[in-house]
Amino acid sequence: MNKTIRRASIFSLLLVLALLGRATWVQAYEGKALADDKKNRRNVIAQYAHPLGNIIVAGSPVTGSKRTEGGDLAYKRDYTDGELYAAVTGYSSQAYGANQLEGIYSDVLDGTDTRLKNPLDALTGKQQEPGAVVTTIDPAVQKAAYQALGSKKGAAVAIDPKTGRILGMVSTPSYDPSEIAGLTDGSTWRQLTEDEDKPLVNRAMRQPLPPGSTFKLVVAAAALENGLYDSVDSATKSPNPYRLPGSTRDLENENPSAPCEDATIRTALQYSCNNVFAKIAVDLGQDKVKAMAEKFGFNDTEQDVPVRAYPSVYPSDMDKAQTALTGIGQFEVTATPLQIAMVSAAIANDGLMAAPHMVSQVVDSDGDALESFEDGDGTRIVSSSTAEQLRSAMVTVVDKGTGTNAAISGAEVGGKTGTAQHGENNSKTPYAWFTSYAKDADSGKEVAVAVLIEDSGAARESVSGNGLAAPVAQKMMKAALK
Repeated sequence: MNKTIRRASIFSLLLVLALLGRATWVQAYEGKALADDKKNRRNVIAQYAHPLGNIIVAGSPVTGSKRTEGGDLAYKRDYTDGELYAAVTGYSSQAYGANQLEGIYSDVLDGTDTRLKNPLDALTGKQQEPGAVVTTIDPAVQKAAYQALGSKKGAAVAIDPKTGRILGMVSTPSYDPSEIAGLTDGSTWRQLTEDEDKPLVNRAMRQPLPPGSTFKLVVAAAALENGLYDSVDSATKSPNPYRLPGSTRDLENENPSAPCEDATIRTALQYSCNNVFAKIAVDLGQDKVKAMAEKFGFNDTEQDVPVRAYPSVYPSDMDKAQTALTGIGQFEVTATPLQIAMVSAAIANDGLMAAPHMVSQVVDSDGDALESFEDGDGTRIVSSSTAEQLRSAMVTVVDKGTGTNAAISGAEVGGKTGTAQHGENNSKTPYAWFTSYAKDADSGKEVAVAVLIEDSGAARESVSGNGLAAPVAQKMMKAALK
């Protein structure tokens, strides 16, 4: 063979082998990465080629799928009462992805989760029927919270103390996920993302703020558990006014005429005496207060319900004056309504905290469970005695203290108000908080709640936990006890 022809043949063969090698490499090693690439439009086309599975509330779907007109995406997500349930479902958008339950369980809801496939489907690559997500939400509690919050900027959470089931989770202002579900909803998306009121933020679990006096429950628990005081009716050593250690600042009480000097923990909760709890925090020291806060769930960076909540924070490395301020839920203490509801839930449940969760099951198209979340079997937070004493003191708050607007005829209701400073030198409108529990002896039903009013539009002097947040909590508790 001619030498030139032979070299050209060998070179051509090498080129063919290189192409075969590259094709084999792409198919065998890079295929999965290319298939999973977010820029691969085939994935989005496949995801929305069929109706999605649903998110279920009390046996009925609060989601659906709507046939699109034109384009290569056959279906898009649709929502029933979208604004009501947005803090639970999150959104599923053809353009902007998915979050919350829609995001966590997207593979189940679009039918690509491998647990949905039988062996033959796995071999052929056939897409299986989508599954569903069954929530723990009670629609009556959800509606009560949403309607009571109304136009206020805030959030509310309700938990069944015995089981840990989240019965209600609302964040306002809300939004309708249906309005951002398609490919042509850019203007609505921009409005939502640029809105100063942050409607896309789930305030119930993803915007920790100073909890104010609701944190006094944690400080009271630490005082009793560490033996600083024997009971909620023991007199404390609490001068009034109380000067912050190492400073020239006296800590004031909201009610100057309240009997706060050397008050018992019961009286201090009833009148929300700052001097008592600031002094307790200093006497205990930041490490003991922090340890108790962390038992309740503060500083937990993996608080999944199953949506991950932002951590509520109790700080470290403070001086005594700063520690004193943490005793009244200020300085750098922050909490979500979910976290504060967990505090009341543990106290209501005899000192045991059942893990909070808002999904009971993830099921396939036949209703068979792929994943289940167990109720109950709580972790011991405080002793039964401490929980009983704190419940008694919380009942006093509602019966004749700062939380009278939470009372429910025929039910045991205990609570704690909170008004947290906002802005430098408290220059902005304070946050109004309320947390409580309620028990119906006849039905055996129980509920624990937390309500945050971030901004109601009310005048500064009208902002209080009892005036703004307690009525919301009361309506939620009544709905839960029915």
